Amino acid sequence: MDTAKRIYNVLFISVFATMLGLGVVSPLLPIYAENLGATGIWLGIIFSAFALSRSVFMPLIGRISDRQGRKWIILIGMFAYAALSLAYLIAGSVYSLTAVRFAHGIASAMVVPIAMAYIADLSEKGKEGSHMGNFSISMFLGMGVGPLLGGFLNDAFGMPSVFYVMAGLSAFATILVAISLPEAKPGSFRNPADDPAPMREVFRLPVMRGVMVFSFISALGRGGMMVFIPVFAPLIAISPAEVGVVLSANTFLMALLQVPIGRLTDTGNKVALIVTGSAIAAVALAAIPLSGSFWPLLAITSLIGVGGAIQQPSIMALTVDAGRTIGMGTSMGAYNTVFGVGMIIAPLIGGAFMDFIGIEAVFYVGGAISLLGTVVFAVMMQGSARAAAP
Repeated sequence: MDTAKRIYNVLFISVFATMLGLGVVSPLLPIYAENLGATGIWLGIIFSAFALSRSVFMPLIGRISDRQGRKWIILIGMFAYAALSLAYLIAGSVYSLTAVRFAHGIASAMVVPIAMAYIADLSEKGKEGSHMGNFSISMFLGMGVGPLLGGFLNDAFGMPSVFYVMAGLSAFATILVAISLPEAKPGSFRNPADDPAPMREVFRLPVMRGVMVFSFISALGRGGMMVFIPVFAPLIAISPAEVGVVLSANTFLMALLQVPIGRLTDTGNKVALIVTGSAIAAVALAAIPLSGSFWPLLAITSLIGVGGAIQQPSIMALTVDAGRTIGMGTSMGAYNTVFGVGMIIAPLIGGAFMDFIGIEAVFYVGGAISLLGTVVFAVMMQGSARAAAP
């Protein structure tokens, strides 16, 4: 097996195991937090803490990985995932749970964006969409299987078992990376003379400006979905196990569609695919309060998954293309940071709407913001295309 294939396989399995562990707790964490006394605002703070630390540390970690190699960063992050999974069990208040989530976000900044940069280094010119789409399957499958497994474990063995399983999966990924992943030394996939571009260069690149604006507004619109669906579900008589099915179906569809959509991305109009997928997901998000029962909610969230699958490979392909100019770790860090900022703000806004207006408003406002982001992105990219035309 050649080195590139080995790197791909090891990272695919490791990221799948890590995201599976994270997905296991996703439908249960809002309930866990409410049991500790969390209001809507506190739910927002707890979930935002993860995104906050992730966003703050990702640019720094991405630039370090461009200069110093990637394996050791991923290894430390995965080990921290395993240790922090057990820390949830001793979080006895909303304050300590927020602290654990903040630390977990730092670990996340060391794993997924750096693994994506690792894979992006190996992507051939013109095949960025299919390469990144194929690798994204590991994340979406992990997050898709996770809620199903978490619901089963909670019902069969109680909530502590969920955190033990998350720790075990992260420990397995740590061992696999330590033993099997070769180090990507500085210059292995890039010109050794090239230093990562200063962060100001990221904002000067028209494509990255468009990607970051879209990612921010998209995350701002849809960032609260995973937080507030488990809270909304009991209002329409949906059980925690059914919530797991709803969240898993959304993510499974994104995983299953990554390969065909990734191939389409390499030959199609990336901006058109992003706009189409985002518009579908935005309208479906606003329709969640109209669901009323399990099957309509499952259909609506599945539609959000389809929309996400249509847009995701194109966004990643544009980011990879920019990374050839500014450094893969830098471009992936910038993309994930801006997305993370949206994920910080979204639960806070959603929690405020939940407390003061009602939980239905979370989804109506989220859908409207997502549509706004779609329009802004389309206008920006059209302007960039005109500027680039001779």
